[in-house]
Amino acid sequence: MTPEEKKVYMLLKAVIYHYHGLDETERLDLEQVSKALDARNELAWALDFVAEDYITAFDRARTYLNTIIGDYTKPKRIELINMVWLSNNLKGYVTEMEATAMLKLAKDWNVENELIELVLK
Repeated sequence: MTPEEKKVYMLLKAVIYHYHGLDETERLDLEQVSKALDARNELAWALDFVAEDYITAFDRARTYLNTIIGDYTKPKRIELINMVWLSNNLKGYVTEMEATAMLKLAKDWNVENELIELVLK
């Protein structure tokens, strides 16, 4: 995984987790994933990005990610949206706010149907 991909991955996880308020399970997942991917710097960057303004973090991340994700292949975009879906299921449920956020990203990335298929599985 390239440094940019690590940055995207960690920002996606961080911004979705912070969408409703970061809980302990999610904080631990962020730490574990950053260690596994050797992405501690990217996690620190993502957390700083979110902390800059929690209220606008999702919209800012969406704008930032849309400038990068458009160049990714469709399978890579599906992989990223699937990662977000699976990450949110760690706690056993996905909130309506999180689902709405993921649908917005999937629509931006032209993988909305694929996300719906993943959810129905």
